[in-house]
Amino acid sequence: MNPPDSTSWLDSVGQRTLRSPAGFWSRVRFGRAALAATFRVPPAERATVRAAAAGQVWQSGIRQLPMVGVVGLALGILVIGQAVSLLQQVSAQKYMGTVMVMVILRELGPLLTAFLVAARPGTAVVVELGSLQFTGPAATVDRVRAFSLRQLVAPRVIGLAVAGFCLTIYLIAIALVSGYVMAFLHGVPLRVSDYAGQLADALHWLDFVLIVLKATLFGVVIAVVSCYHGLERMLRIEELPAATTRAVVEGLGACLLIDAVFLLGYLIR
Repeated sequence: MNPPDSTSWLDSVGQRTLRSPAGFWSRVRFGRAALAATFRVPPAERATVRAAAAGQVWQSGIRQLPMVGVVGLALGILVIGQAVSLLQQVSAQKYMGTVMVMVILRELGPLLTAFLVAARPGTAVVVELGSLQFTGPAATVDRVRAFSLRQLVAPRVIGLAVAGFCLTIYLIAIALVSGYVMAFLHGVPLRVSDYAGQLADALHWLDFVLIVLKATLFGVVIAVVSCYHGLERMLRIEELPAATTRAVVEGLGACLLIDAVFLLGYLIR
């Protein structure tokens, strides 16, 4: 049997999502229930949820630091490597900080982090929840109750939200530092204090608000989408790879739509 073409498969995923109101509203209802369970944890269960969320932060955040650090290093080197040659041609090195803020802090930093979170911790969530029927009590979106949401979904939503925010800040910091090192190696006459001043001049107070909201929201969306596909229905073991792919595609698609909305915030400030 020939494997399905990846392009046609992705097209069919998008078509099913857009043309099936029931599927869309099922995701919306699950998201509302997941957020309600996350923010309305009874006092008797808070310790358990906090402990599980701490485990998710370790799995989804701390264990991803080396990979995210390498990506941040490469991002800073690549962006500055391209920007330095262009800015030197027009004697505009003073705009290096502006380029870093606009390209890395506002856009590529959060989006690349979301991609890494969806591809690593997000897929792990799908596999963990999808394999519950083999290792523990089985549950699906239609049968999951508030208690199950608090035990299965809430810790993952909290963990990926915290991890997404922290990893975004970490990646951006690494990229900004590596970008300056790359500029120094290119012989750009720019002191650390001048570089920091350029970054400060390019930043607006709204940048800090939007980066916190964007990074956290990306983590929440990826967690909800991953949990939905892990619990969507009873999965056979051979169906798990397809479920993880759907979760990554839908999660990143949702993040791109959210990023487009946040772009309006930068335009109207």
